[in-house]
Amino acid sequence: MSKQNQREMPRDPAVRALIGQMQRMQLSRRKVLAGAGGLGLAAFLAACGTGGKSGSSESSKVAVTDLSESEKKLAFANWTLYLDYDEKTKKYPSLQEFTKLTGIDVSYSEDIDGNDTYYGKVQAQLSAGQDIGQDIIVLTDWMTDRVIRQGFTQELNHANIPNFKNLLPTLQNVDFDPGRKNSLTWQSGYAGIAWNKAKLPKGLRSVADLWAPELKGRITVLDEMRDTIGLLMLQDGVDIAGTWGDTEFAKATDTLKAQIDNGQIRQVKGNSYKEDFISGDAIAGIVWSGDLTQMNFENNDQWEFVIPEAGCTLWSDNMMVPVASPHKTNAEKLMDFYYDPEIAAQVAAYVNFISPVAGAKEAMEKIDPSLMDNPLIFPSDEDLANAHVFRSLSAEEETNYGSQFQTAIGA
Repeated sequence: MSKQNQREMPRDPAVRALIGQMQRMQLSRRKVLAGAGGLGLAAFLAACGTGGKSGSSESSKVAVTDLSESEKKLAFANWTLYLDYDEKTKKYPSLQEFTKLTGIDVSYSEDIDGNDTYYGKVQAQLSAGQDIGQDIIVLTDWMTDRVIRQGFTQELNHANIPNFKNLLPTLQNVDFDPGRKNSLTWQSGYAGIAWNKAKLPKGLRSVADLWAPELKGRITVLDEMRDTIGLLMLQDGVDIAGTWGDTEFAKATDTLKAQIDNGQIRQVKGNSYKEDFISGDAIAGIVWSGDLTQMNFENNDQWEFVIPEAGCTLWSDNMMVPVASPHKTNAEKLMDFYYDPEIAAQVAAYVNFISPVAGAKEAMEKIDPSLMDNPLIFPSDEDLANAHVFRSLSAEEETNYGSQFQTAIGA
C-alpha cells in the first residue's frame, strides 16, 4: 500500500469509497475532443462576487410544485470539463456516489459553452416562467446577477443545505445575492495567457506578446467580454475594478477588433478553444486557468499558463435553481453534497479551479497531496494580489459595452 493509501481515511464509508475510487482513477482527466489570510483567498474570492448591483426585483411569482418527494431525479447543466470524470467507466464518480447516498438520479449535461449563448437559449422560457428542463444551472457572477435581478431563480432553503456553513465566509454575502438566497459558488478561477512550450520556448509575459508577427493566425481569445477586454484594459494600465468609462473600454475594444481584422487572432471562443490548442491550430491565447492543468494532464504537459505582468481577471461561477424547476429540494441536496470538503476536494482535483469550500485544501491531502501546493487551485497571496475583478456595470453599460464587444468579435 502506498503512503497515500496509508493516510487516515474519513470515517464515512461512502466518502471513503469515493476517495478510493478517485485514487484508482489517478485523477484521470477526460480527453478534450468534441486567497488565505489578510487579503488572501477568502478576501479575493469575495471580490469575485462583486459583479453587479444587488438583485432588486422581487422573487418570481410563478407557482411551482416541488415534485422532489415523488420524483427522485434532477437535471444539472454545467460547463465542459467541470466535474470529476472517470475515462474508463465514462461516469462521474461523485454523481454516482450522490445517487447511491440519496436515491436521486442526476441527468448531467455540459450544455453551457458561454454565458451569453446559454442565456440566449433559455431567456424566453425563463421570462415566461416555464421549466427549461434543468434544475441547476451554473453561470458566471455577472450573468448570475442578471438572472437573479430578473426574477429567474427560486430562493434556496438553507435548511436543506447544512454544508452551506463551509462556503468561505466572505462569499456568503455577495452584493448581487446578499445572504446567498439564490445562488451558491461552484468554482472560481483566473483568465490569463498560455502557450505551447515547444512552439514558444521563450514563453510569454504579457497580453501584448500575443501580437508578435510570428504568432499571426495562431491566437485564440475568450468570448467572455469581462475576461478578454479585462486583460486588454489591464495591459493598458486600467484598474478594471476601479473607475473607468467609455474611453478606456473603447481603446481595448479597438485593439481586439484590429487583431481580429488583421488575422492575428484565429478565433474568439468559449470552452471550445481547447480544441484549437490540442489540434495545434492555436499555439497561444487568452485562456481560463484550470483548463490548462486538465489539458496538460492528458497531453504530456504541453502548455504553460501565467498571470500576465499587468495582472489577470478573477471570476466565479454559481449554481442556481431556475424559476420553474420542479425539483428544487433535490437540487438543494446536491448543492449540500458538493459543499462537503471531501467532495469539494474531489472536484477540485479534477477541474483544477479554485474551490470555494473551506476545508477542501486539507481534504486534498487524502486525494492528491501534490495538488495542495498547486497555485491554480489554492492561490498564493502574491498571485491573488495580481488578480482583479471587472467592476460592476449598470444595465445601460452592460448593454452598450456588450454590443461593442459583439461587434468587435463579429458576432
